[in-house]
Amino acid sequence: MANHIEVKELLDAGVHFGHLTRRWNPNMAPYVYMERNGIHIINLYKSVAKLEEASTALAKIAASGRNILFVATKKQAKEIVAEHAKRAKMPYITERWPGGMLTNFVTIRKSVKKMAAIDRMKKDGTFNSLSKKERLQVNRLREKLEKNLGSISEMNRLPSAIFVVDTLREHIAIKEAKKLNIPIFAMVDTNSDPREVDYPIPSNDDASKSINKIVGYVADAIVGGLEARKESKESKEKKKEEKVEEKEATKEA
Repeated sequence: MANHIEVKELLDAGVHFGHLTRRWNPNMAPYVYMERNGIHIINLYKSVAKLEEASTALAKIAASGRNILFVATKKQAKEIVAEHAKRAKMPYITERWPGGMLTNFVTIRKSVKKMAAIDRMKKDGTFNSLSKKERLQVNRLREKLEKNLGSISEMNRLPSAIFVVDTLREHIAIKEAKKLNIPIFAMVDTNSDPREVDYPIPSNDDASKSINKIVGYVADAIVGGLEARKESKESKEKKKEEKVEEKEATKEA
């Protein structure tokens, strides 16, 4: 279970600031508190409720040993999301979304394997037998693959959920996830359609402080889920050891 978050924390981070009223999506009406100086203000009490609901669900996914893919390619979100995803030991995409990342995952895995193959070439000396031009081409390919896919190199299967910052910008990722029935968790601003995702979190998806607050809370919940999984495993192992000891003690008796 995720820790409780206070409305004041979200207020201090500017999570309540929406877009200009003329740029709003009417489907966000249930999450809008008021209009101020031509800007919609998000109802933070609803943000808290939705954030806790989403975080609890994500913690359960993590506790079951499944992956959650973080997606955020906008400039102000990249580093923040990468940092929190790494902390939560989850894969992430912060560069360009590779088309077919989910719907054509087999091809994406082949590209990831290319990186591993190049690394093996460098270890076993094959790389040094190439011409200067070939080495340059291979290095460029490795750098390109690392930049776009390095953060998902450990993701051997499709994620069980995706977490998105800015649903409008990441519409391709959302479309692919929906096609495969992968649950979508997302920060949803007043210019977005909350119906596009399974777990919308009404929040300012433009300001770095707001993004950091929401993604940080979500990452904390995932870390909690991973810790619960570890504790559960250790508890099972301990019970197994105790049973073995009991059997041995019975035999000796």
